[in-house]
Amino acid sequence: MSTAPVFDWDRLLSAVRDDAPDLYRSWFTSLQVAQPHRGELDIRTSDIAQAHYLEDRCRDAFLRAAMKVSGHLLTVRFTCPEEAPRPIATSALAPALTRIRLVPDYSFDQFVVGPSNRLAHAACVAACNQPGTLYNPLFVHGASGLGKTHLLQATCALILQQNPQLQAIYVTCETFVNDLVQAIASGQIQAFRECARQADVFAIDDIQFLANRESSQEELFHTFNVLHQSGKQIVLSADSPPSEIPTLEDRLISRFNWGLVVQIDPPSRETRQAILHKKARLRGVEIPDEVVDVIAEHVHANIRLLEGALTKLITVTQLGSKPLNVDTAREVLSSYSGREQRPLRVGEILEAVSDHFGIRLQDLLSRKRSRSISHPRQIAMYLARKLTPLSLEEIGMHFGGRDHSTVLHAERSIENGRASNDDLAHALSHLTGRLLARN
Repeated sequence: MSTAPVFDWDRLLSAVRDDAPDLYRSWFTSLQVAQPHRGELDIRTSDIAQAHYLEDRCRDAFLRAAMKVSGHLLTVRFTCPEEAPRPIATSALAPALTRIRLVPDYSFDQFVVGPSNRLAHAACVAACNQPGTLYNPLFVHGASGLGKTHLLQATCALILQQNPQLQAIYVTCETFVNDLVQAIASGQIQAFRECARQADVFAIDDIQFLANRESSQEELFHTFNVLHQSGKQIVLSADSPPSEIPTLEDRLISRFNWGLVVQIDPPSRETRQAILHKKARLRGVEIPDEVVDVIAEHVHANIRLLEGALTKLITVTQLGSKPLNVDTAREVLSSYSGREQRPLRVGEILEAVSDHFGIRLQDLLSRKRSRSISHPRQIAMYLARKLTPLSLEEIGMHFGGRDHSTVLHAERSIENGRASNDDLAHALSHLTGRLLARN
């Protein structure tokens, strides 16, 4: 009697890594998989954030790899046995205040501590051990791309890990403002307030976007008071200290200074080297020290650019079959031309796509659904996901305030189509090269 062959999990992971090196993570090896049953492959993780990452970003990559390894048509399901409803269900919170999912990579274990960020890191860890009492509020500030979002999400994640019964809400300031406007327009302002004020941990990223928003400042002022008086932990981030945020009300400045205000500075060369090694290992790649030295020498303004250079190098070596050495690193970094390359903006992607397809920029941002418009729009969303560090929600706002699910659908559609559509693959290659080679 013949038996079914054992599913080759190692081959599947290798296929995922080769096909999507930018998505691959070292913790994939800790996932558990059962034998395919009735055409379904069940992949299990013990971490809810990891399950969300797999579902939101990696489903298509795992699906292609599973069918390639098995030779059969399969579906993929990601499960987390420990995922259970908390006292306040997500579905109850979602209509009034968006809860942004925590990124599994943004943990304290993956945060590289150096002289430039040691105090901020220590303060966040201390706040986790005594939430709502030691540093409340905790205000972290620094230039873009230095790790503020990482620390805020890591703080929420660790508090939840230590106290699973608590409610932690992480939002960007832009999300808070947009949800408030929507709540006012739809008559759900009371529901909005209840969602925000029932949180045990409330983290708001990029608080500088409150500038010139009087209604939002008014609402946050009262929400802050309720949370603080109830002993709930408040964590905030901005690109400057409270007193330097333009048009921020004095009463908010005063409250933001009640707790601890800490600054993050650009990382030293040694810290940049350590970050590169850790980011590479997270993706299952070992980078030679001499290659790390080259990247750390060329990219020094912020961690986001550092990770972007690493991603570009890994992608070129794995998909372009080039050796992982100093020469390849210098070739990849040639676009920096001895200068720090600023982050790619969504506006630049929109302009490039508009020019490539010969359509008006305003049509890309419109609600038009004809394929001649919607397909380039999906390509632009896909490129924004691949070439910028922005979240689904943030990208959606750049495309006329579209929902995050629209951006996710666009990413999956283009990802699925590029392998079988030569014209699409050529357009993506041309646009990517053009954008990465910009001056």
